[in-house]
Amino acid sequence: MTGSSPTEMPFLEHLEELRWRLFKIALALAIGIGAAFILIFSKQIDVVAILSEPIRPFIRGKLIVTHPGDLFDIAMDAAITLGLIGASPVIVWQIWGFLSPALYQHEKKIVIPALVGAAMLFLMGMALAFEYVIPVTLAFFSSFQSDVVEIMPTVKDYMGFVISMCLAFGAVFELPVVIALLSAMGLVQPQLLAKFRRHAAVGCLVAAAIITPGSDPTSLLLLTIPLYALYEVSITLSRIITRRRDRSLTAEVA
Repeated sequence: MTGSSPTEMPFLEHLEELRWRLFKIALALAIGIGAAFILIFSKQIDVVAILSEPIRPFIRGKLIVTHPGDLFDIAMDAAITLGLIGASPVIVWQIWGFLSPALYQHEKKIVIPALVGAAMLFLMGMALAFEYVIPVTLAFFSSFQSDVVEIMPTVKDYMGFVISMCLAFGAVFELPVVIALLSAMGLVQPQLLAKFRRHAAVGCLVAAAIITPGSDPTSLLLLTIPLYALYEVSITLSRIITRRRDRSLTAEVA
């Protein structure tokens, strides 16, 4: 970066830098996934026990396995997920290092808080799903239990349900960050967002149905409510950011 304009770099040097950064990302992923798999294989981290906590109050026995390879598949999926989370600082740092020379100073001031906010909101969404939404959903399912029926969920189906719910909530919690970035670039106005509140409510319901296909009404409602609440938060953020952007433009013109 020279002054306030991005530094120019020959095309081949860009490719060489990209190659090395991709290599570092791949190396970080390999180390993260390998370390996570060792921890899981050595029983230092019992992924099944941790993720099965929400369903324990609603079943009499244990989760069952219908295929010998199910537990290995779950261990590999967990290792990949944990490895990706562990390597994420390196991944973000390498991507930032490659893109930052092409950004202006005022653009950097927007991107850095957006990245931090996106990570925090994603974790908050996953935590909300695991600590509240999933137990409430399981309680709703269990309310239909009969004395002549015993619930015996399989590990694979249950883990798929938990992971999909957590990822869905983590993804929808990114809405304020997306709206904030669009507002900072002047592509979205808070007046327009406020005008389409009713449409947004219907859109949140449709989005919840798409994110969790085949879900029960309770899960659908529990995803729609926070999604619309995030839309309202996005309107407030858009107003704040738009006012600051307008003030900055007015100051520059003056």
